[in-house]
Amino acid sequence: MDMTAYGTGLTTALTLILAIGAQNAFVLRQGIARAHVLPVCLTCALSDAILITLGVTSFARVAALLPMLDPVLRLFGAGFLAWYGAKSFLRALKADDALQLAATGAGTLSQALVTCLLLTWANPHVYLDTVVLIGSLSTRFPGSEAAFGAGAVTASFGFFFALGYGARLLRPIFERPGAWRALEAAIGVTMWAIAASLLLGG
Repeated sequence: MDMTAYGTGLTTALTLILAIGAQNAFVLRQGIARAHVLPVCLTCALSDAILITLGVTSFARVAALLPMLDPVLRLFGAGFLAWYGAKSFLRALKADDALQLAATGAGTLSQALVTCLLLTWANPHVYLDTVVLIGSLSTRFPGSEAAFGAGAVTASFGFFFALGYGARLLRPIFERPGAWRALEAAIGVTMWAIAASLLLGG
């Protein structure tokens, strides 16, 4: 395996994933609540792996389709993020029993997975980061695209599992309703900011 390509793929993906986003905020919340952490982290990482593989193996073909898909994805993604942000603001207003609310708000496994999938697959930025950017950068390593993609996938798995399971270390802080309100409000602001950027073409 070309370790230069692998390392570049790993660092590139980490740089993209580390940015605060809808996916990360959701995984953080689930991790603090200790609710469905394994399936949520696995869903995020596997989704990234599929999109990264698509970008690395079929970048040119997918890039030709993205201009048609982009407006629809932006509208759908912005609508969902606005709705999810509103729910976070409502939870912030009701966070008197912080951890009990966290467990209740997490919902069932199926609800958590549906939300996770929507936050991932309905967000155009995910496609731009994984399919377009990582896919295009992989072409700089002719014959080693697979190694580049493997590095990016490794970064995704490592980040999401570290975020999901590392979040429980913050649990003592979020036993205080005020801290949970602040987290929910921050998540709401994040969701609405991303929705606005999608509508404005950012």
